[in-house]
Amino acid sequence: MKKVIILLGPTGVGKTEVSILLAKALDTEIISADSMQIYRGMDIGTAKPSEEQRISVKHHMIDNVSPSEPYSVGRYIEDVTPVIDELHRKGKIPVIAGGTGLYIKAMTRGIFSGPSADWKLREELALLEEGQDGALYSYLQELDPEAAAKIMPADTRRIIRALEVCLKTKKGISEFQQKLTTPLPYEFIKIGIRRERKELYSMLEERVDKMIETGLAEEVKKLASLVSNSKLQTPNFELSCMQAIGYKEIAMYLNGEIPLEEAVRLIKRNTKRYAKRQFTWFNKEEDIHWIDITGIQDVNEILKHIRQILDGLIQNTGQFKS
Repeated sequence: MKKVIILLGPTGVGKTEVSILLAKALDTEIISADSMQIYRGMDIGTAKPSEEQRISVKHHMIDNVSPSEPYSVGRYIEDVTPVIDELHRKGKIPVIAGGTGLYIKAMTRGIFSGPSADWKLREELALLEEGQDGALYSYLQELDPEAAAKIMPADTRRIIRALEVCLKTKKGISEFQQKLTTPLPYEFIKIGIRRERKELYSMLEERVDKMIETGLAEEVKKLASLVSNSKLQTPNFELSCMQAIGYKEIAMYLNGEIPLEEAVRLIKRNTKRYAKRQFTWFNKEEDIHWIDITGIQDVNEILKHIRQILDGLIQNTGQFKS
């Protein structure tokens, strides 16, 4: 079975630089597994690889769609499969890099095959929540109490998806979740990099400050005009790319709801919370080869640890460039 390397880890841990060095060493190309880097125009807030980095190593699954265009994990699987196959035809081992756990799960273990997204219905449901806070969660408790018990009342996106499945199929989402799609037919080698939480959180705070300095607010302004041409809080705006951390908080600032200092504080807080959720997600996976890179900033040193793992898993170790 043909191999695929997945380099994963929490946001801000250093996957981009490591993946580029690894791809160069293997003379291969990188496939992004980031649900927000798929959108054009979302560069600063998603810490997208720079133009120079993408010139040095070819990247796939970045800037594929307009920010106003819906994009699902099912579509990601459809789009990424031919990219992997083409790299295999070239005799290369693809390096997938990213932290979107659902994309990685869909590739390696499959996902539930529920109905496709109905964006008109989602917008109608979002309007219900605008009229009365907590209305959607109460509705889900009524229609699908089993799903409601597993979802936090503030997790609007998951609530809307559960309601969408229930309303379109007359079945609870849990019933679909028991039937997974088929994993992609490759041998996945999952390598995870992590840092102690205190160090990672400090790095995340510095990264947010740099995003603000390099123009995140202006990027959100441009994105808003592309998505809605009006206010920043249309249902479509909330249900698509603007769910991303950094964008929704800056949108609140641009709408005059909060000062910039509060937006920055919220971005830092929410980024840390997201990293914590990623830790929880990945810790449930049993076949990840973890490398603790706490205190290591030299990317070449990190690559040495990865090579030690791959030397035992890839027979053709001669593929590594010295």
